[in-house]
Formats: sequence, C-alpha cells, structure tokens
Amino acid sequence: MLIQDCYYLGIIAKLHGFKGEVSLFLDVTNPKEYKDLSSLYLEIDGGLTPFFIEGFKLKNKGFAAIKFEGIDSELAAKRLLKKKAYLPLRVLPQLDQSSFYDHEVIDYQVVDNLKGSIGNVINIIDLSSNPLLQIEFNGKEVLIPIFNGLIEKVDRKNKVLYILAPEGLIDLYLN
Repeated sequence: MLIQDCYYLGIIAKLHGFKGEVSLFLDVTNPKEYKDLSSLYLEIDGGLTPFFIEGFKLKNKGFAAIKFEGIDSELAAKRLLKKKAYLPLRVLPQLDQSSFYDHEVIDYQVVDNLKGSIGNVINIIDLSSNPLLQIEFNGKEVLIPIFNGLIEKVDRKNKVLYILAPEGLIDLYLN
C-alpha cells in the first residue's frame, strides 16, 4: 500500500497500560465511525506497514485504546509511539455534492457565488470550535469558517469548490 492511496487517520500518541496497548489519537471529525476497524497502516521507515487490531475501545477527546496483534509488551508498543496511522482511500464512503473530506479539497479552486474565483485551498484548519478553509489568493491568506450552508457544490471532476461566503467576509481579505 502506498501512502498516496491512503488518508491520514491519526497518530499513536502514548502507551496505554503495560501489555502492549497504545493510545491512538483519531484526527477525524467523528471518531465513532472507526470503532469497528479491523486493521490500519502505520508509517514506519517511510513505508506503510499493516497492523491487525485485536481490541479497540473509544476513549475521550478523540483517543482510542488499541491492542494490535503481535504487540504484547510495553517494549514492543514503545516502537509504535509517534507513528502516523492511515487507512486506504477506498474505504471512505462516497459523499454528496455539498460535502467533502478535508484531504480531498487541497488545491481545489474556490469560487464564491458573488466574488467569483478567490484562490485555491491550501489547507483545512481543523479547529474543533470552528474549522476553517485556508485559501491562498495572490499571495494572501484567506480564512473562511466552514459552516452548514457554506458549501454549495463540490465539483470533484474539475476540482472546484463552490461556496456562499457570508456577505463582506471575502472583502476583508481582498481590499
């Protein structure tokens, strides 16, 4: 499995107990969607290595306690600390035309229904209180809060994100 065929799930943040369990921070919108995972990939030495899951318990604040097959000691678990976890893109459910996965819209052109093209997405800043579209327009950064009703359409074929920004917001950046 190649990393470009996967999406980032989270990171092994710390040990969980002394029998080989680890705490995985799930860097996703809804951690509950991942409670039935049977395997995942960890990035080790620049490549992806599959790990099969024996036990998975959701904890607070996006963490999950995970027991991997074959990882039965604290020493073995320590080797997994700070490793990034990935899942294949093919396991992502298809979304409707007004929803997107954060990773898929990077480099998409953003077109506002009033202002027209306002640049390209360079990042999604995933703040729990208010996620933001980070857009680059003529060397300037434009930040637009992501809220229900902002996204009118995701044109995956042409890589365009059509939005309806709050009146006056884009003018703050472009003037």
